[in-house]
Amino acid sequence: MNNQFNKLKIDSRLKKNLTDLNFISMTPIQEKSLPLVLEGKDLIGQAKTGSGKTAAFGLGILNSIDIKFTRPQSLILCPTRELAEQVAKEMRTLARTISNMKILTITGGKSEYHQQKSLSHGAHIIVGTPGRVLKLLKKKVLKLEYVKYYVLDEADRMLDMGFSEDIFKITSHIPKDRQTLLFSATFPEDIEKLSENLQNNPERVSVDITHDDSKITEEFIELDSHKEKLDALKSILGHYNSQRFIVFCKTKKISDSVANELYRDGIMVSSIHGDLEQNERTEVLTMFSNKSLSGIVATDVAARGIDIKGLDLVVNFDISNDPEVYVHRIGRTGRAGEEGLAVSFITPYEMDSFEKILEYQQKEHGLKRIDNFNEEQKKYLTKPDMKTLIISGGKRDKLRPGDLVGAIVGESGIDFKSIGDISITNMKSYVAIHSENASLVCDKLNNGKIKNKKFKVGIL
Repeated sequence: MNNQFNKLKIDSRLKKNLTDLNFISMTPIQEKSLPLVLEGKDLIGQAKTGSGKTAAFGLGILNSIDIKFTRPQSLILCPTRELAEQVAKEMRTLARTISNMKILTITGGKSEYHQQKSLSHGAHIIVGTPGRVLKLLKKKVLKLEYVKYYVLDEADRMLDMGFSEDIFKITSHIPKDRQTLLFSATFPEDIEKLSENLQNNPERVSVDITHDDSKITEEFIELDSHKEKLDALKSILGHYNSQRFIVFCKTKKISDSVANELYRDGIMVSSIHGDLEQNERTEVLTMFSNKSLSGIVATDVAARGIDIKGLDLVVNFDISNDPEVYVHRIGRTGRAGEEGLAVSFITPYEMDSFEKILEYQQKEHGLKRIDNFNEEQKKYLTKPDMKTLIISGGKRDKLRPGDLVGAIVGESGIDFKSIGDISITNMKSYVAIHSENASLVCDKLNNGKIKNKKFKVGIL
């Protein structure tokens, strides 16, 4: 089959890693894009978060990097910190069999001093947001004169967020003799203009939207007023006993209110929106990734660029007036061949939005009454299996996952199988632990040592 990774003409170390990761067949965007990227052609691709586009450009870049030359050879621009961190994480996973490959994240919300220090030690690939990248360019801390591979990921989002001028300023620091890869979920006129200015005869690649509508069951619940929504949400969560869900609200205030009410009822959720500090956002997303939270309550802006895998339920607490936003929201479930469920609440004031969605999808959807679900309200949600430990040390302390696993098993005596995902940032580390062992491990680590040093340990 032509869509097999092992058919690609790439470094054998990359192939071995893909096999170890059980990456056998390419996704549509990878199958169409990777051969062109490997040929060195400019590319404008239509793909959304979750389509596999990071590997589509990442493997081509990693295959071409000169590991002995430690100046930035590739720049990947992303609209948000979260997306930049996700892209960098995926790139590191793809590059793990290539020794000394240095991939550096340059974003706002993180210590500028530490980023400058990391740059002084050299880097092969920079993944960043326009604002911080431009700031370090102006300070002449970051230099891009050797960049050969330039990627704009979710370019339409960057333009929506007002980064057009920053992108052109950044591009002026990059040699014209480069490969430019532009990925966008949509192709509005300003994306066409951006491509004309930045690219040289780009190849165009387009794939269908990233979810299979046939895998997503859509339900619309008719309510008489906004006041009924919270009880309706609890009923829906009870009825379906969802273990991985996201609730979309139209404002930060509503997001906080909904999350607080659910938490009071014993449902492990947290809100995420633009008012949170970066470390708070990181902790919420880490806990959700670690399966210490059952769900998150978010605004659309806060959820941009966040790729959350394994969602079984999306709830539109407040339905969007934009049908494309609705489709993007529900497309977060029903991925990779899995079944998904999307539930939307419709009050009389939201009936126009409901009609727009029907027209846009060219589907027929009936309205259900919440009375069908009320009797299930008290059954919802067993507690998450995992809790997340936070440790007051990270990359600056040269902590690695193996150090944390060794300390946890050594100090507490628990089976290493009780340890889940591990995430290490510059200043802190996060470890998922089976709930029944979390307190024991926390106490033992606080009274013990990791790499012969004392660290503060808590439970989020």
